[in-house]
Amino acid sequence: MGTRGIRGAITVSRDDREAILEATARLIDEVVARNEVDPEAIVSIVFTATEDLTAAFPAEAARLRGLGDVPLLSAREMDVRGAVPRCVRLLMLVESDRPRSAIRHVYLDGARSLRDDLA
Repeated sequence: MGTRGIRGAITVSRDDREAILEATARLIDEVVARNEVDPEAIVSIVFTATEDLTAAFPAEAARLRGLGDVPLLSAREMDVRGAVPRCVRLLMLVESDRPRSAIRHVYLDGARSLRDDLA
């Protein structure tokens, strides 16, 4: 058993609390499902959001999904010219028997362009 990092990203339709929470919850659910993650095995989750998302903290979506006892952090994504707008990213650390090569990173909606090789 080792600690594995799982990356993911999703775009949000608009800067609205419900839209941010819904998109982030969908991303969390997909990461958990595609990697068969037991919620008890989640060590921590770091979220970032682009500067155009200000209506909610992405970490709130994790708390609403019952992950309130997991260390969560929301941060600002770097503002790079030409970056994907209205984007939430995550780095989920989990305890897992899976080798790194078996980890399935998740890029949804407009964020697929970030990792065409994985989407």
